[in-house]
Amino acid sequence: MYKRQVAVVISSLILAFCVAAILIGGLKRIATVSQIIVPFMAVIYIVLSVTLIICNITEIPAAVVTVVTAAFNPKAVTGGVVGSMIVAMQKGVARGIFSNEAGLGSSVMVHSSSNVKEPVRQGMWGIFEVFADTMVVCTLTAFAVLSSGLIDLDTGAVLVDVSGSALVGQAFATVFGSFGPAFIAIAILLFAFSTVLGWSHYGSKACEYLFGTKSTIVYKVVFVLMIFIGCTMNLGLAWDLSDTFNGLMAIPNLIGVIALSPVVMKITKNYVARIIKKEDVKPMLSVFPEIQEEQEKAM
Repeated sequence: MYKRQVAVVISSLILAFCVAAILIGGLKRIATVSQIIVPFMAVIYIVLSVTLIICNITEIPAAVVTVVTAAFNPKAVTGGVVGSMIVAMQKGVARGIFSNEAGLGSSVMVHSSSNVKEPVRQGMWGIFEVFADTMVVCTLTAFAVLSSGLIDLDTGAVLVDVSGSALVGQAFATVFGSFGPAFIAIAILLFAFSTVLGWSHYGSKACEYLFGTKSTIVYKVVFVLMIFIGCTMNLGLAWDLSDTFNGLMAIPNLIGVIALSPVVMKITKNYVARIIKKEDVKPMLSVFPEIQEEQEKAM
């Protein structure tokens, strides 16, 4: 137990040091590191997941039947309706936010730092991120686990004494041996590390907006200290704090999304008319006249 605590403290210090070293370089260094880590690990993960599924291709039809049957089972439908506002909102939305940040309003801070002139084009990349993460990566993960033989497809019971990422690691081990769990552990480490870097930028920009540019230095110091505290605190408490503050952030953002929907639709229709339909209409690059004029000159 003592050795485990020492290992946690040491790994927490290493993580905090690495994040601090990157934060010194600002957004450019964060973007550079993330551009190297995320695409590389994502491609390898997808390739290995597809390979695992192909190796267990005979189990895929049964896995599909299990998914469809479980989803449309009367008991599941009833439970979904009754518990949708409680369990689904609490667990589904909370974990979905950690998966793709859709509706949270955080990733917008990175998208707004891009150098594209067409807001719709950058918005499409935001949509693609959610699709790639949820529809591609999560679906591949589900079928990789379901086809591995570690799940009883008739009852849905897990046949091994593991859950979560450890279950995915065991599924990969059925094809790739000891490399499977090791790869999953490394992938989670690097994805989590890039997430920490991204969220540091979100908080930094919010702090800059509220208290000025100089305040970001204090924020970064506090952020690095909180990394160490977060790594060593009780896991349940960490999840509860994250879910609470994410929810508080999502509420005003979703209100803003609804309020700005007419503007988004107007800009999107303008983009479709010009780029896809090739109509001769004036570009709508911003709702703010001064930014519109500036962007028109830059085109």
